[in-house]
Amino acid sequence: MKTAIATDTNSGVKPEMLRESGLYLLPMPVLVDGQTYAEGTEISNQQFYEAMKQHKEVSTSQPSPGQLLDLWDGILADGYNQIVYIPMSSGLSGSCFTALQLAEEYDGKVQVVDNHRISVTQQESFFTAYRLAQQGHSAEDIKTYLEAHAYDASIYITVDSLEYLKRGGRITPAVAAFATVLNLKPVLEIQGDKLDTFAKARGMRMAESKMIDAIHKDRETRFAEVPDMQLQVETAGTFESAEQAKRWLDLVQAEFPSMSVSYVDLPCSIACHVGMNSAGIAIMKKELP
Repeated sequence: MKTAIATDTNSGVKPEMLRESGLYLLPMPVLVDGQTYAEGTEISNQQFYEAMKQHKEVSTSQPSPGQLLDLWDGILADGYNQIVYIPMSSGLSGSCFTALQLAEEYDGKVQVVDNHRISVTQQESFFTAYRLAQQGHSAEDIKTYLEAHAYDASIYITVDSLEYLKRGGRITPAVAAFATVLNLKPVLEIQGDKLDTFAKARGMRMAESKMIDAIHKDRETRFAEVPDMQLQVETAGTFESAEQAKRWLDLVQAEFPSMSVSYVDLPCSIACHVGMNSAGIAIMKKELP
């Protein structure tokens, strides 16, 4: 059985990363001042960030059923017998539920994975699925494996401005004004299905410190039995400059010297909620099937 692996751009996967055959990417729709663009092809992360800098109205949407069907039909037409499709977490978007419904028409050829991930953790699932497919595992087995390991990851994010949390209704204008006066920065956590408040800090440097402390705690508790070689720490953000991104990467790398830490741009699906100059960090168990 030839099995293809597909995901959406909420994973942070970019077209240039699809270097092997059997890997497919669905661009997510993003809206800027009412105009719809395909993430990664018609608009880049930096262009989306620039729109936020200019205080334009930005949001994201789920792909239409037609876009999903076209993707899957195209993959099957390429000669693949099965598809593993990994959308963003069902708890953060309705796109997973839509995909599950549409997949029912494919008689098991399309297996939709709800492993409760987004951004770099979703990306890790994508490439794990590819390795499993290369070893000859069926689409059903890959789905079962990824969902069983769904919660072997954490993401923490802090925001520089409360503008987009206020726009999204996650905080009230009064709370935003109060926090701005006191320079309070919320630290948000994504672990599974929800974007929750994890902590508050006075200023970005203190918020970054709280995120790093949270990763250390996860390492010492949830992942205490996992060797360093099987753990991955990643940084992410919506920084205006490469220098800001490098400073954050270098800070985290110094805290975890035994791991190779990298940096990625946050996908538009997260960026439109957290705004510019947000910083993120993730820890996840790397599956080595």
